[in-house]
Order: sequence, then structure tokens, then C-alpha cells
Amino acid sequence: MLRRELLGVRNRLTADDLRETSAALAGRALELPELAGAGTVAAYVSVGSEPGTLALLDALCARGVRVMLPVLSPDNDLDWGVYTGEGSLARVQHGGRMALFEPTGERLGPDAVTTADAVLLPGLAVDARGMRLGRGGGSYDRVLARLERAGAHPALVVLLYETEVVEHVPEEPHDRPVHAVVTPSGVRRFGQRAG
Repeated sequence: MLRRELLGVRNRLTADDLRETSAALAGRALELPELAGAGTVAAYVSVGSEPGTLALLDALCARGVRVMLPVLSPDNDLDWGVYTGEGSLARVQHGGRMALFEPTGERLGPDAVTTADAVLLPGLAVDARGMRLGRGGGSYDRVLARLERAGAHPALVVLLYETEVVEHVPEEPHDRPVHAVVTPSGVRRFGQRAG
């Protein structure tokens, strides 16, 4: 129910809304110490009405940060590739689901995410405890489990619109809180970051 409501609000955003929020999000995110000091960031390319990430990805690359982007596998797990600019992306249609923009270069393997200093997670909402509501596909649950198994502790950051920071989202036993949420108007942190 909550997912449907949040997606409904996103779908009413205009192209101008998306452009403005993308620039504001990039500016806020680039101020984060977790990203400022990162050598490698695992991120994603926003699609549709998701909070825009391309401006941020390009700014990170311009800083010399190694940016890894996901490649969706048939089993919903994520492989990774390096982003070197919009020319390094291809639009990939995954069955009946939405088309994604994925890196075209060498595949680094699912464990590559464990080398990231920060991981930008897509989401629909984050609550007051830092719990993230994803789209429900489970791909990032696998990423978080992989990080935990590897003993990796990157900063976990979600980019959202203001209205998507909510009081409470449903959680599963395996869910873990994120460290920060970035909205066009600012940053909100949750708990202490390990590692």
C-alpha cells in the first residue's frame, strides 16, 4: 500500500521538478563527508521519476572517484561495472519490468560492491529509524547481506524527495538501517556509522 502511494506521488512529478531536484540532490550529496572522502562509490542510474542521480555520478567521476553501477542479473542479483560518463551506459530492458541504464564495460562480479567506501541505495522511503523501503525486488537486500558477510562497512546513503522521509516503514527481520538520507533540502543522519 505504502509503495503504491509513494510511486503515485513520484509519477505526478514534472520534468522541471525532476531537473531541479536532481541538481539539488547532487549538491547536498557532494557535501557528505562519506562521499567527499570516498575512493569508490557504488551507485545506480535513476530511472523514471526516481530522484535523479546522473548529475551526482558525473560530479563524483570529475572528482576522480571510481563509480560502480549495478547490472541486473536474471535472478535479481546485482553484478557491477564502472561508470565513466553517460557514454558508458546502455538502456537494457529486463523482461516486462522497467528498462534500466547499465554500464557497458567489463563486469566486476557481485562481490565488487564490498570494495565501496559508500553505497547509494535506491528507495521509496526512509523512516525515523533509518529503515529503508525499497521497490520490493530484493536486489539490494542481497547487496546488504553480501556486505555483511564480507565484514564490509561502507556508508549507506539513500536519495529521496522530502515527502519520502516518513515516520515508519514496514521492515523484515533482515532489514538494516541506512546511515543517511539526502533530500533536495538537506541531509538526515541515523545512528553511528561503524567502520
